[in-house]
Amino acid sequence: MHEMSLAVAVVDQVETVARARGAVGVSSIELEVGELAGVVADALAFCFELACAGTVVEGAELITRTVPGTARCAPCAEVWAVGMPPLLLCPGCGAAADELVSGRELRIREVRWADPESREGRRTDAEAPREEHRQPITEES
Repeated sequence: MHEMSLAVAVVDQVETVARARGAVGVSSIELEVGELAGVVADALAFCFELACAGTVVEGAELITRTVPGTARCAPCAEVWAVGMPPLLLCPGCGAAADELVSGRELRIREVRWADPESREGRRTDAEAPREEHRQPITEES
């Protein structure tokens, strides 16, 4: 099951950034998962929960967004949704797809960092709003 290795890789990357930023917790992680990536969302969610155990990511919500598979035809420049199973012949001219434009992604789109006070247990009011710091993980960050 490659979903476990994917979940571990996501947790490792988020933990690395969390340490660099001094973050004490993660509220949620949003992933973009291409429909052609061969990832089973339920299996990934199960593995993610296991991979998070004992890490700064433990308890974080995993949000997955499916990226539709699209292809491009060089002769007529049409771009179309390939679907599953993938239709790789251009609906416009019948030529074979020259390029898969999208659908193979597995990308961390966004991480929401938990408020330090909520992780350290300083808040006693269960009704207090949970504060989050929303920030994409990028090379420049």
